[in-house]
Amino acid sequence: MKEEIRVVNTIIYCCRWQETVSFYRNTLGLPVTFENDWFVEFKVTAHARISIANEQRATIKSSLGRGLTLAFQVNKADEMWHNLIANGIEVGKIKDHPWGGRAFFMFDPEGNRLEVWSV
Repeated sequence: MKEEIRVVNTIIYCCRWQETVSFYRNTLGLPVTFENDWFVEFKVTAHARISIANEQRATIKSSLGRGLTLAFQVNKADEMWHNLIANGIEVGKIKDHPWGGRAFFMFDPEGNRLEVWSV
């Protein structure tokens, strides 16, 4: 690509749009950068976004969580794991991995897998 890419945005098309928007907004606490009645864009980092689109208003349909993992590298996976558990969020066990990281998984309401990891 000749032009420099400034921001990367992953768009997730959802059947359970309201629940999924609430998960990213309220459970994960991601700030909203754009919102209308069928599409919400969340800021993950200065150069990364996740958008949640209502499949009823889009031409692309939900994959129902098949074939997608959103991986988030954080400073302290253990700390995030404990915070999510303390807030009643269902998360998998945190594990050491052969590549030297600590990671756990959880799912959003649409069934998309989220991996949280640190080294």
